[in-house]
Amino acid sequence: MLDGIARDSMTKQATKTLRRDGYLIANIYGKGLENVAAAFKKNEFIKFLRNKTTIAFDVNVDGKAFKVVVQEYQKCPLTSDLLHVDLMVVQDGVRASYKIPVKTTGTPKGLKNKGLLMVNHPRVSVKSTIENLPNDITIDVTNLDTGDNVLIRDIDFPAGVECYLDPRVPVVGVIKAK
Repeated sequence: MLDGIARDSMTKQATKTLRRDGYLIANIYGKGLENVAAAFKKNEFIKFLRNKTTIAFDVNVDGKAFKVVVQEYQKCPLTSDLLHVDLMVVQDGVRASYKIPVKTTGTPKGLKNKGLLMVNHPRVSVKSTIENLPNDITIDVTNLDTGDNVLIRDIDFPAGVECYLDPRVPVVGVIKAK
């Protein structure tokens, strides 16, 4: 479980002070819940996210436990430092939009023909309840040659999971290297 602190002041100066002390600013929100302004130690947060095995994870903010997913984050355009993260509280039986990571298996045939594997969407947006949500979408790319793509409509989503992206959007493809 990841531990954080609640922010009591929302001023720009208080935010700068927290960032200078090594904290990551976060907002925790959910349907029918009051928003919680929190801060986590940046290094602990990054280590925790790298080692998690499921999309949803537990956080503790001043004695209150929440099961959350990362909905969005902001990075500094110059240094690529993590500045802010939005965490959505996971509620059983409530349909919400999630971003599922895409994983590829196999080696494409197109790599032998001077092709390059491109993952166009490393995360796919879906709507589902947390009970039906898969941890990742695994795509087998062994049969892809140069110029071939795997589209949204080619992916078999589990029951109760809907993708609301355009079905013609490519997720993974092999392009010809120049």
